[in-house]
Amino acid sequence: MGKTLTEIAQMLKDADKKVQLIYAFNGVGKTRLSREFKELVAPKTEGEEAEEEKPIKVLYYNAFTEDLFYWDNDLDEDKNRKLIIHPNNFTDWIFKDQGQESNVITHFQHYTNDKLTPSFNEDFNEITFSLERGDDNKIDNIKISKGEESCLIWCVCFSLIKLIVDTLNEPEPANRDTNQFDELEYIFIDDPVSSLDENHLIELAVNIAELIKSSKSDIKFIITTHNPLFYNVLYNELELKKKNKQGNECCYLLKKEDNGTYELNGKLGDSNKSFSYHLYLRSVLQEAVDDNKIEKYHFMLLRNLYEKTANFLDYPQWSDLLPDDKKTYYNRIIQFTSHSTLSNEAIPEPTEPEKNTLKLLLKHLVDKNYYKEE
Repeated sequence: MGKTLTEIAQMLKDADKKVQLIYAFNGVGKTRLSREFKELVAPKTEGEEAEEEKPIKVLYYNAFTEDLFYWDNDLDEDKNRKLIIHPNNFTDWIFKDQGQESNVITHFQHYTNDKLTPSFNEDFNEITFSLERGDDNKIDNIKISKGEESCLIWCVCFSLIKLIVDTLNEPEPANRDTNQFDELEYIFIDDPVSSLDENHLIELAVNIAELIKSSKSDIKFIITTHNPLFYNVLYNELELKKKNKQGNECCYLLKKEDNGTYELNGKLGDSNKSFSYHLYLRSVLQEAVDDNKIEKYHFMLLRNLYEKTANFLDYPQWSDLLPDDKKTYYNRIIQFTSHSTLSNEAIPEPTEPEKNTLKLLLKHLVDKNYYKEE
């Protein structure tokens, strides 16, 4: 029987494991799960004074973290664009007390562009951005992309998490730089891979794994992602295969049922094998076909299924698996429906010809025996 997200959060809390890794498609409820978990571990207290006195039990990074950062676009002059930081105890500690702005900048430039430079004001509540042009000139007060903005916010959080781990690795509380994290129990990281290319995505996963392995305190980590590559790197770097073999199951697939409830199913192996990512993709697509509930995002899943299958079978291009008679046509259909940025393509309901194309191409994979269960 399905469970609520609150019940799923309780399962994660009761598991009492150092690391729990969860895979779920976008839109299933990863961010909502992180909020439910936070409310379960550290419920809100009425009154600002009581809130300040409450010990920190859980730290999380998710879409709500990004809400602490918002743009002032200088609509009157259109010149002095800046990213505003809503300050809190965490940002004050990381910037004012620990002086971590240089590390944040280094991380950000490494994952984006070494010529793209954030500059913090003295109060650390505003950030402006400049871009070097390869000569003595530079472009000031630019507005960065949403992906770059998400990367910057993650770099702030990563620097904070690293500081917390290093601080709590000091066994004697009296010798720590701060005691505000002495009662921290959980760090919940929800999908920090927005807009990263594969090389940086892998490096990010390795860095997170190294940070977790370096932690000597009792902090427990929960990580959710929609990205199978990110999942696999963490799975291998954290040696979760050994933990699963020892009966200490810590890898899951979060699935949303049609009735609005959820299932958290334990998974052994990485996403390419026992995790059955390919099988799950196929089941999602087949269910959409059987129920006649095909939506635009199913074309993205179909392309993903073709890519994974081609990679497994060592085909140079995923399009090599398409039917020979209309290979170019079907390639364009999948490309257009899975990557279109036109506003009129945001409608979730595909046309009947598009639905028939998806049905045909899914059936083609199955009938050609490219993709079969083991």
